[in-house]
Amino acid sequence: MRAQKININESKLDLDIDWPGVFRHAQAVSKTNPFWNELSGSNPFVHDIAASNRNENNKCLSILKEKPYLFSKLSNNRDSLDSSGDELNIDCLLRETSTRRSGRSKCVSDFLDIVDNQRFNLHKTTPQTTTASDITWLQNDREAYKMAWLSHRQLTRSCLDLEAMSHSPGWAQTQATDIHVVCKLNHEGGSVQLPDSDINVHVPVGHVSPGEFQEVGLKAILNPPLSCNNELSSTVSPLIELTLSNLNTSKAIFLEVKVAAKVKNDPLSQVMSDIVCFFSLNKEGPFKKIENCYIYQDTIQVKLTDLRHVMYAVIAVQANKIQPPATNVWDYVHRTVSVGIYGPKHIHPSFTAVFTVFGHNYIPGKLTICDIKKGGKSMPPVVFQLWGKHTFLLEKPQDLNISLISCDPDFEVKMEDKSKNIKKEELKTGEMVRQQFLFSMLGCKEMHFFVFLVQIKILKSSQVTQFHVTTPEPAPKLGGIINRPKRLQNRKEIKSAPWLLIPTIKYPKFQDKTLSVKTYGVALKTVLRQNKIDYLLEYFKGDTIALLGEDKVKAIGQTKTKEWYVGVLRRKIGLVHCKNIKLISKEQAMDTADSELTTRNLVEQIALPFKKLTYIYSVVLSTVSESVYDWRALAEVLGYSHMSLDDFNEAHINKESERVAHVVKRMKQDCHANKKKRLFLYELIVALLKIDCQGLVARLTQDTVILTSAVKLGKSWRELAEKLARLTKQQIEAYEVPHQGKNGAVALEMMWKPAYDFLYTWAAHYGDGYRDVLQDLHSALDKMKNPVTKQWRELTGTLILVNCMEVLRASAFSKMEDEG
Repeated sequence: MRAQKININESKLDLDIDWPGVFRHAQAVSKTNPFWNELSGSNPFVHDIAASNRNENNKCLSILKEKPYLFSKLSNNRDSLDSSGDELNIDCLLRETSTRRSGRSKCVSDFLDIVDNQRFNLHKTTPQTTTASDITWLQNDREAYKMAWLSHRQLTRSCLDLEAMSHSPGWAQTQATDIHVVCKLNHEGGSVQLPDSDINVHVPVGHVSPGEFQEVGLKAILNPPLSCNNELSSTVSPLIELTLSNLNTSKAIFLEVKVAAKVKNDPLSQVMSDIVCFFSLNKEGPFKKIENCYIYQDTIQVKLTDLRHVMYAVIAVQANKIQPPATNVWDYVHRTVSVGIYGPKHIHPSFTAVFTVFGHNYIPGKLTICDIKKGGKSMPPVVFQLWGKHTFLLEKPQDLNISLISCDPDFEVKMEDKSKNIKKEELKTGEMVRQQFLFSMLGCKEMHFFVFLVQIKILKSSQVTQFHVTTPEPAPKLGGIINRPKRLQNRKEIKSAPWLLIPTIKYPKFQDKTLSVKTYGVALKTVLRQNKIDYLLEYFKGDTIALLGEDKVKAIGQTKTKEWYVGVLRRKIGLVHCKNIKLISKEQAMDTADSELTTRNLVEQIALPFKKLTYIYSVVLSTVSESVYDWRALAEVLGYSHMSLDDFNEAHINKESERVAHVVKRMKQDCHANKKKRLFLYELIVALLKIDCQGLVARLTQDTVILTSAVKLGKSWRELAEKLARLTKQQIEAYEVPHQGKNGAVALEMMWKPAYDFLYTWAAHYGDGYRDVLQDLHSALDKMKNPVTKQWRELTGTLILVNCMEVLRASAFSKMEDEG
């Protein structure tokens, strides 16, 4: 398959621009452009050019004319600070900011964003480094840009308070938020996926003739058509716009969508309702039902034969009729509702957070908010960023009460915004439902990120769903050089957080019961290994193996990398080769006694890798103390239920984080006193899983895997860097420079430091995608000349852990609550 995306350029910045030539051209244009004076009056950067045209001797020019290669120099300069030299080139290599613009069409704020992300060391300069005067000049230009440009272009902003912005500018431009992808395929066909979604188009081989091409476009329209939402029908996907450039085709194409509903298993629901696809050539309809559909659990595949240049499709649950006791189509399905919390790119002393409910499981990373008001006046549209998301089961349309509670005493939610309601009639429409919450800072303290709690209560019911959201950082300051913290003490997501006071948090009660398994596999052959391999199951032909989900794991076996399912057999969890089993449903399984497992055994087994992973105690302690909000809950699962407030000294009384830290330290001391039987990190992970802190466990897992991998690799990290990020020899050397000894080389025992710096930076570009980090790292290690994963199987164990979290939460906790 050959596929290339349209409008997607390389992230490498092409900054070799003849800036003096550009300005000479601008001066020539100014003589023939009658609007030149007005234009230069509204743009401080153009004003420099206009001024120079009037006075050839004027030396107060824009930084781009004064230093035409400044940004090229910045892109080649490397951070030579003590703990890392990775921020600059690796960011330009891996980051995909401004991917829709070529290097020659970057706007000034793009360049400023690039500079803003760099860290300089002014004491170690090379012939191509910036001077302190360059930095001062840049600050002056940025101040001019903020004061003049933003005042005339109100859409170019990331906050709602321009006065606050004068203290902490956001530097984020409003941009289109419709996700739209276009791919060009040849006669070999291929697949096109809408980014960050479960919406795919599959184009078969021979769809177009050899030598011809097909451009396939996908777009998600968040609000589905109202005509498809009524008592007998409810949409469970966004409206999908599909475009084709070539209609000279010989084969149909397939649309595949994962939906936010599943028909219940009872006979009435199975007979009375179905998941269908509605199709139209117009965005507004009319829509007709397509018959060529294949449904498997929560995924539908639709065969599209009547191809046009522009087509629209939406997935819905449709009922033949409503038969009592059912009142609408929702009564026939298990329906999940997705919510997203959106806010500005950077927080400010006063900002708005937007709670958004979607009728489908596609939550975009950015959202245009058009109904923001300030002082009774409507504000221009603003693009907000996704801060956090959550899904929960909603059996029928019901009135919801939404509350946002600040977990930091330095911030509060405006009194009239603390609690808001969403009517069930709004949910029935299938459209987005938004509620705005205004946050403000108390006093004149220094700005910092913080955590707030989102509570969703179903009115007339005791059901409560809640989850935590962490705000982004305040806007970067314009002045000064920021020293990068030592990597082994801090990371971007693990900072010295402010005091978190959350007295109302209640962690769910862990229930030790048999796992609820929906899918099984029957072994097609016997697999017994002479040399036992950790985390790989052994089985006899005909054994029934319980599968903990249908997601596949890629890992090396005896010699080759294969795809595996996570399974349970004879009370042991491990991987089973996908090709060695036949999938069957729970109803088809004859004897499942050997594949049963309790939730307690599951937790104890999936945490086993942490017995051998390397960690830094101070980092673990600070991360846990800042992320667990109830010391009693943690103490109870650790076996310290007898502890009371009398066990804390005065320094620990007021702060919950200090109490949590005291409990962790107590456990560490007890484990140290009994090293042969107790392991600190293993027991801590087991405890966190038992209070459903899965987000925290995922974070600790990624941290410890990165550190352990760096230690295991040693000097082999260079080979891994080439495979993962295609680093050049010069880029690899730049990572090692901060750690070189007096002889100009990195000592073998210190080689883990540049390896850690690289892996940390590489993983940071995945954001919250910890599963992808672990899987991609595992795959890259498997492909090395001498794979460390053949002997070091703990990384395989962590893949099993993250793939078992969903089934653990579903079986061990009665309520659906998000990670602490």
